[in-house]
Amino acid sequence: MTEEILTLALNRNATITENALRQIYLPDEDITNLLRSEQYSLFAGGKRIRPTLTLEFCKLFGGEEEAAIPFACAVEMIHTYSLIHDDLPCMDNDDLRRGKPTNHKVYGETIALLAGDSLLTGAFEVAASNTVAGAEASAMAVAYLANCAGRYGMIGGQVMDIEGEKQTLTPDRLLKLHSMKTGALINAACVMGALAAGIRVDDPAMERVVNYAENIGLAFQIVDDILDQTGDEATLGKPIGSDAENQKNTFLSFYTVEEAQFYADRLTSEAVDAIRRFPASDLLCSLAEWLAKRKK
Repeated sequence: MTEEILTLALNRNATITENALRQIYLPDEDITNLLRSEQYSLFAGGKRIRPTLTLEFCKLFGGEEEAAIPFACAVEMIHTYSLIHDDLPCMDNDDLRRGKPTNHKVYGETIALLAGDSLLTGAFEVAASNTVAGAEASAMAVAYLANCAGRYGMIGGQVMDIEGEKQTLTPDRLLKLHSMKTGALINAACVMGALAAGIRVDDPAMERVVNYAENIGLAFQIVDDILDQTGDEATLGKPIGSDAENQKNTFLSFYTVEEAQFYADRLTSEAVDAIRRFPASDLLCSLAEWLAKRKK
């Protein structure tokens, strides 16, 4: 698949997700600042990789796109909340996100914190209200998303990341950290797409979905670590070198840039092998390969 076709698919999925996300918001003058803060980050751009994974895995298994859209919105809302909280002074204390001032720089720390909280809780409302996918699939999706976003997933990984600063983690602990902090939500995005198409968690096909997700999740983080050292600040839309400045453990703590890229490429090959046997898997295979080579 050409990069042009992949880009068109990404743009289409981003538009579908953003149109659905906009329908969530109703005006309320008493909470105007909260709503503006949420939307400031939710519609600040980005590639919408996680919603694309949800929509494309639903399509891969012959599901209706409408059944996947609420799940795609939910995973993007949780991703956005995590970015708002990551940028807060008590966390990474970043001033820029996607080339714009971070949420707390515009709306203040209190509103930014609450905007993140609102996006998190709202995500589960959206996922649980998915009438097209059906009650059983929605219940499984909510439970899976909660696990991936919570203490044994993204939040637990964030805690490991914070507590690991100024310490030297073993390679195994670093892998666990990033499989939770970054990989878990990518895992949820893929699995929820399959659930929307009627694939159950215990279906053998789901093992291949999870295999793909786990491998691209780690590859994604490896490339992030590489870009934090070698990327261009204007292209990335955020400061580079922050990992080293904060004395964080990264894959470049153990590998050279070349070795790390080789590792990411190997994980990508394993991800592609996991789903290649499914008809119409070309886009997801191309997406995995593109993510491993991205420059932002």
